[in-house]
Amino acid sequence: MRVNIPSDMEDYLFDLIDLLYNKGYFSFYENAEKYIDNFFNNIRNELPLKLKHKAPKYFNSYGKNLFYVFYKPNKHTIWYIFFQIKDGCYLIKHITNNHISGAHIRGLKGR
Repeated sequence: MRVNIPSDMEDYLFDLIDLLYNKGYFSFYENAEKYIDNFFNNIRNELPLKLKHKAPKYFNSYGKNLFYVFYKPNKHTIWYIFFQIKDGCYLIKHITNNHISGAHIRGLKGR
């Protein structure tokens, strides 16, 4: 199974390195890079192996027939990766976390 992360999603995650460092979530820039690298690796290598859940209708604005999985890198943050499966390929459509979309993901598994 192949995982396709669109370039705008990659840009978002790479920009997140600066944001996490500048907002003081990480004391060292290298740690913010490592955090995002681990997240990328988790998406690319683990996504097809994870138990997927059907996404609520609220997330249909990102595409039809969406599924999601979650990634919990620490006790404070849960990342949600929304995707479609087409011809054996996992196409990432949206990435968010409990800090950004809290009200809309409270009922999702992983909370």
